[in-house]
Order: sequence, then structure tokens, then C-alpha cells
Amino acid sequence: MECIFCKIISGSIPSYKVYEDDLVFAFLDIYPCSQGHTIVMPKKHIGLFTEMNKKDASDLFSSVNIISKAVCRAFGLDGMNIGMNVGEVAGQSVPHVHVHIIPRKEGDNGGSMHNIVETNPGTENLADLAKKIRGSF
Repeated sequence: MECIFCKIISGSIPSYKVYEDDLVFAFLDIYPCSQGHTIVMPKKHIGLFTEMNKKDASDLFSSVNIISKAVCRAFGLDGMNIGMNVGEVAGQSVPHVHVHIIPRKEGDNGGSMHNIVETNPGTENLADLAKKIRGSF
């Protein structure tokens, strides 16, 4: 089965496009968290962010920077959340890399990225965790 986001990029599924260039496609989310909720994705099909090479990731986030500024200007925002779900366990429902730009307004009852997971692992072993990550490069 072909990817739904690839179908949106090709135009076989309609979308409310807000930006397109040679590398990325951005459109309004049809199940928005807030007015102006925008999805930005590479035109190249890549399932997971962790499968992207450095250039593709850089190109994607360069576009996210440009598009988020336009969304901010368009809606006179107080802030925004920019993020992605990587893998099913993290809520990724479409296996095509994409970034959410979620406009925020004062008093919208939303939270921060810290509200996504609340396992509260503590801070006593941060040095060991940092060492573990450094050893994985």
C-alpha cells in the first residue's frame, strides 16, 4: 500500500498546501490541535527520522524554520510547539517523516513537551546516561 503522505505530495489526495519546494511539502493538518497546525515533510519517502541522513534532516529543519516563521506571522502567535513522533510507540501513525508545527496562544490549555511522557526517572544517574549516549556515536 502506498504511503498516504506520498499520495498527498503527488496530488492524488487533496490537501491544504501552505508551502512546497524541491525538497519539502507542507500542509494543514486535517485533525488540527490548534488553528494553523501545519505538517512539514520531506518529499522523499523516509519512514523514520532516525533513518534520515544528515543532509535530509538539515534540509527538513531548515524548511521547518522558514515555515514556522510564516505560521507565526500569519496568526500573531504567542508561541508554538514544533515536534515529531518517531515510531509507533511515540504516536507516529503515518510511516513518513513529518514535523508538526502547532500554533499556541495564551490560555489555550496546552502544555509543554514535558507533558508528553511522565515516567519521572530522576536525575541521580545523569552522568551515566550522558556517557552512554556519547558512547553510541
